[in-house]
Amino acid sequence: MSADRGSRWSDLERPPLNEDALRRALVRTGGLWTSLDVVEATGSTNADLAARAREGAAEGAVLVAEEQTAGRGRLERRWSAPPRSGLFLSVLLRPEGVPVGRWGWLPLLAGVAVATALPRAAGVDTALKWPNDVLVTVGGEERKTGGILVERVDAEADAVVLGIGINVTLRADELPVPQAGSLALAGAKVTDRDPLLRALLRSLERWYGSWRTAGGDPAGARLQETYAAGCATLGRRVRAELPGGTAVTGEAVAVDGDGRLVLATAAGLAEPVSAGDVVHLRSAAEAE
Repeated sequence: MSADRGSRWSDLERPPLNEDALRRALVRTGGLWTSLDVVEATGSTNADLAARAREGAAEGAVLVAEEQTAGRGRLERRWSAPPRSGLFLSVLLRPEGVPVGRWGWLPLLAGVAVATALPRAAGVDTALKWPNDVLVTVGGEERKTGGILVERVDAEADAVVLGIGINVTLRADELPVPQAGSLALAGAKVTDRDPLLRALLRSLERWYGSWRTAGGDPAGARLQETYAAGCATLGRRVRAELPGGTAVTGEAVAVDGDGRLVLATAAGLAEPVSAGDVVHLRSAAEAE
């Protein structure tokens, strides 16, 4: 092992995940999670798990990386963090019995699972920025501490790969951008990644099970109301930057049955936004 490799993995405040203990706790007969692997480093857990899906991997495969070197977020943004400073994982889902038209709820479902697990497990308040950014409060400001990326394996496949990245112990001098945060910077009482990962995957299993039982109906699974209750975007003036370079500004008033953010514009229109980057505005000048 080179000196550089050793130094990268010698941070005693960031112990490695216990793969065997995680498997014993999460992989069980009749449960959603069918396998769990932890790797030291990879380019992208989403890409790796998608490759396994094409080879016929079963639903419920979980792949966790101590470090991602080519992690991706929404809108093809890079996601990078020091080794063992967070939770970087992907899970393989095959939502049989759920119409493909309702699969668009999976990113929001994952956001709800994360946002309901972390307050109990880490002792830190969280909120969701539409559609699925996980926010914490650091120094009185909202900061993004987590993101979710859901990708269909291919057009014909019945599988999706759901990736989650959570900054856990990222320090102030390690933040990739000033708007980023971490559980530690938000004052989390627990930053041990093993119990956090167990809580997150158990929460995801519960919400996914309820959603599938309801045939993907977000109202029937209580997903829509729970998402709305924890969404920091609702009730705020926002600018939605849409694909193609256009934008729409208004008050975020609802998340509809298709998971779209509904904006009430100054022209009195209700504009549903299905994809885009949302900016929370503090003043009228920011809308320009």
